[in-house]
Amino acid sequence: MSQPPLTSKPASSSAPPPVPCIGLTGGIGSGKSTVGRLFEALGACIIDTDAISHQLSGTQGAAIAEIRAAFGAAFITPDGALDRSKMRQLIFSDVNAKTRLQHILHPMIFAISQAQLAQCNHAPYAILMVPLLLENPAYLPLVQRVLVVDCSESQQIERVMRRSQLGEAEIRAILTHQISRDGRLAKADDVIRNEGSPEALEKQVFMLHQQYLQLRNSISN
Repeated sequence: MSQPPLTSKPASSSAPPPVPCIGLTGGIGSGKSTVGRLFEALGACIIDTDAISHQLSGTQGAAIAEIRAAFGAAFITPDGALDRSKMRQLIFSDVNAKTRLQHILHPMIFAISQAQLAQCNHAPYAILMVPLLLENPAYLPLVQRVLVVDCSESQQIERVMRRSQLGEAEIRAILTHQISRDGRLAKADDVIRNEGSPEALEKQVFMLHQQYLQLRNSISN
C-alpha cells in the first residue's frame, strides 16, 4: 500500500506535545489496540484514551461520584464501578444519556491525555489512541496526522463477537453511533488495512514507523 507524502498539519492554538503526535482511530473491532501495541514495541509513546476512560469509571474511579450523581446508584456496581452493560442499554434508548455521560468523562479524559502527552519527550513520537477521534474534534488540535485502522464491517462484527458477549444487533447499534467507514477514510492522513495476516499488519506499522521518525527529524531540524 502506498502512503501519501508525510507532512505535518499546521500548528494549532492548543499547546502542542513535545514530540510529533499521531491520532490513531478506527471503528470498533478494527484492531486499534493491536496496532497501538505494535507501535509501542517500536518505541512510540502510547496514550490510550479508552484505558483512561476505564480507569476513571472503574472501581472507585475519579468519575464515579459524578456518574452516580447524574444517573443514580443503579448504574454503579457493588464494587464501585460503572455498570457498563446497563449504561450501554440506557444510551441506546436515550440519546441524551450519552451526552450527559460524555460531559462527565470527556473533560477528565482530555486533561489526562494532555498531561500524559507532555511526558512523552523520551520517545520519538506519540500515538494518541482515540476511538471517536473524528467524532470528537477537541482532540484534533493535539495531533499532526490522523491514522485510521480499517477493515470491513463484517470483520468488525466478527471480531467483537469473538472477544465479547455482545450480540450482532448490539454491535450494529454501536456502529451507528460511529462515523461511517467512508467518512473515516476520507479524513485519514494514513491508513492501515487490518484485513490480512499479522505479518502484513506488522509490515504496515513498521513502514509508518519509519515515516513518523522522519516527521520527528523534520521538526527537530
